Amino acid sequence: VQLQASGGGLVQPGGSLRLSCAISGSGFRVNVMDWYRQAPGKQRELVASITDGGSTNYADPVKGRFTISREDAKNTVYLQMNSLKAEDTAVYYCHAVVVRTMGQYAYWGRGTLVTVSS
Repeated sequence: VQLQASGGGLVQPGGSLRLSCAISGSGFRVNVMDWYRQAPGKQRELVASITDGGSTNYADPVKGRFTISREDAKNTVYLQMNSLKAEDTAVYYCHAVVVRTMGQYAYWGRGTLVTVSS
């Protein structure tokens, strides 16, 4: 199982970006998909998560600005980020919990850098 994130870049404050994370492989079903972020000098933190039933959860700093969604046919999770602020600058990581015959396993993507600056 591999996770490939894309969509990061440089954006001005108030702008928008959409991150994507595609999960490749076979023999599994995707359960929870998440986005985490890690700013310089800070710990990695959960940004948003979405279950296989479509229930979502957001960190307080991004509520009302970010939207997580998933496209199960493509095993892809998205993070639409609007009204971006300088404090959103971080490396964003996708994370997934998949179910296989032998149990549940968690995987991380490599991360994509989001820089919010004028």
